[in-house]
Amino acid sequence: MAEEIINRVANSKLKVVDLEDYYPRGNRILFDIKDWLLEGLVLREKEFRIFVAEHDWSQYQDCYVALHCSTDAIVPDWAYMLISIELQPYSKLSIIGTLENLESILYSEIISNLEVSEFKDAPVIIKGCSHKPVPSNALVLLSQKLKPIAKSIMFGEACSSVPLFKKK
Repeated sequence: MAEEIINRVANSKLKVVDLEDYYPRGNRILFDIKDWLLEGLVLREKEFRIFVAEHDWSQYQDCYVALHCSTDAIVPDWAYMLISIELQPYSKLSIIGTLENLESILYSEIISNLEVSEFKDAPVIIKGCSHKPVPSNALVLLSQKLKPIAKSIMFGEACSSVPLFKKK
């Protein structure tokens, strides 16, 4: 007669945080302005403003947009500001940087607003594997937020976690 399999992790006081559960929905767009520069290097204000005025910004509805220039052009701050003003009614967020910077900023906001009282005096595992792009910076921010309240912090999976912190 086979014994019943008992999930000891589910029955323990162990709390698991999976940042993938907080992944914001929406397309991520890397918006490269090099094509709006003369030979990809020189910003000519009049022509740049025409590109901005004639561009269909509605295609970025509910998207997250990372603005950048893939060439070594020196782009004045006002150019990115001008684009972000046009994106504002449509995009959920626009930043200057890479898609990795975008994810880091998104998660920074999520973690700063994350309610963590349920983790008070509990052993916590921050889940390591995910199918969505959870930036390493988010893991660092979360561990810093949990340290003052958690009994212990581990990283990985319940079956193979790495201990990071234990309250003395």
